[in-house]
Amino acid sequence: MAQPAHSAEPVDTMGQTRKGGARTVGLIAMIAGVIFAVAGVVAYVAVQQTLSDQKIVVSDDADMFAGKQVNGPFTAYAQAMVIGKHAKDIGHGKTYAELPQDDPNRDTVMTASFLQASLFTSVVAFGVAAMATVLGILLVLVGWALRRLDPRTT
Repeated sequence: MAQPAHSAEPVDTMGQTRKGGARTVGLIAMIAGVIFAVAGVVAYVAVQQTLSDQKIVVSDDADMFAGKQVNGPFTAYAQAMVIGKHAKDIGHGKTYAELPQDDPNRDTVMTASFLQASLFTSVVAFGVAAMATVLGILLVLVGWALRRLDPRTT
């Protein structure tokens, strides 16, 4: 249906005026996207800096990244895996929960378990931060596309 000459608002096929819904949703998506992207980058850098400050170095007997400083998701994962391997050796194949309470190695295995869990948590934090950044970028692109689809922008 053609737009009446007296209306400045776009008219849909049912004769009702539209108030820029796609433009508004697009703007909201773009703002949310920028917030997500910035938050993701800030979180990634914060986790990276916190790990760097600990001055952890991947053990020489690690399967990968031996001798590298732990400051990213891959080096954190490598160090977590080697800690798990060492804890298993110290506990003679048993986990902290499986060791008798009077076992002299129980405290060492417990500490290793906590360190391994902390490193795995940082790996997850890196992943969530990267996901937030990518999601933010996608929201900005979707918002931009929605705003470009509005017939008033052509």
